[in-house]
Amino acid sequence: MARRYDPERRERIIDAAIRVVGAQGIAGLSHRSVAAEADVPLGSTTYHFASLDELLIAALRRSNENFATLMRESRSLADPNTDLATELARLIGEFFGSGRGRAELEYELYLAALRRPALRPVAAEWTDDTAALLAPRTGPATARALVALMDGICLQVLLTGGVYDEAYAREMLARISS
Repeated sequence: MARRYDPERRERIIDAAIRVVGAQGIAGLSHRSVAAEADVPLGSTTYHFASLDELLIAALRRSNENFATLMRESRSLADPNTDLATELARLIGEFFGSGRGRAELEYELYLAALRRPALRPVAAEWTDDTAALLAPRTGPATARALVALMDGICLQVLLTGGVYDEAYAREMLARISS
């Protein structure tokens, strides 16, 4: 039997893994559950991702890209005349505006690095890349402090069931960025 040409299969498998984690948590992630969600043979998931850690790395990388894209696309972030704290608080609001479920999923993947050492370099990439975007405006140390505060604000909102308070975020970010 001829092999079916399917150049997007790997990407569909990653998207399916993200949906499985979103619906069932990381505990529900298996090659079998992802294959079923992606509607591909089980062998396809193991061909593209030999281990669940490899699949989680790809899923984390994909989810990290969401906020990074928001930041890269923000023309105001690079503009020295724009108030940095206001823009960062707005971007966090936009992140939450696309749905709490998406934010929860992204942080679940991000925090999986606590128990899965293979994910730690990918989690660190997000921190490093985000800090690198901010460093031209603030310097490296302040950029890292801003990233830590943004993470903290997001985690508090997600873990407490609270509502994102943009004014509070702006005030706290301004204290660090000033």
